[in-house]
Amino acid sequence: MMNGKKTAAVVLSGGRGKRMGADVPKQYMELCGRPLITYALQVFEESFIDTVVLVCGAGDEEYCRKEIAERCGFEKIERIVPGGKERYHSVAAGIAALPEDTDYVFIHDGARPFVTQGILKRALDCVEECDACVVGMPVKDTVKIVDADGIVQTTPNRDFVWQIQTPQVFSYPLFRGAMEKLLAEEERLLSEGIVITDDAMVLEQMTGHPVRVTEGSYSNIKVTTPEDLTAAELFLARAGQ
Repeated sequence: MMNGKKTAAVVLSGGRGKRMGADVPKQYMELCGRPLITYALQVFEESFIDTVVLVCGAGDEEYCRKEIAERCGFEKIERIVPGGKERYHSVAAGIAALPEDTDYVFIHDGARPFVTQGILKRALDCVEECDACVVGMPVKDTVKIVDADGIVQTTPNRDFVWQIQTPQVFSYPLFRGAMEKLLAEEERLLSEGIVITDDAMVLEQMTGHPVRVTEGSYSNIKVTTPEDLTAAELFLARAGQ
């Protein structure tokens, strides 16, 4: 418990990793001798977070219990639940599995192995002020908005463009209410072409509650492609791990 508040994490491990081009889901692929997802889980295990819910692919629950939670001694993993078709379905499953008295929930991609204690603490400080926080970093490159034909429509001011990462952190009652509303209105949103691609969008679409961005790290990469895996191995080699 931190600052008298109960904190929980939902760690997502349900992706199939099609872009990785491997038979093994990316989150279970080995990174320097360990399953990729164990790096993030280790950070949460050693943090101020009180409880962790691991959301895995349907059918992977026993593997995660034995080969991840038990083998690595992750005592904060209290529930392992199957995810759903879309990311927000998996997040909803994790949210529903949390204790009712949770104050803040940290939602994190298991394929981001380099989350740090500093990132978690900055996110907590931010969410305590505004109830909705995402971590990210300013983009380094110029960004172009294009149409369906690839024709440039506009060039946003780079000073105001951030690349969003995880964890994304919210007041639990606020986010749970927004998620319940999203699931109730899912068909309408899909018919209007609204696609929920990250957790903050749930609040943006369903409540209009402002979401603040706080600093993550350029090292907080998401391992999605073979090139990302190579970059992660190099990062660990430089860090002496």
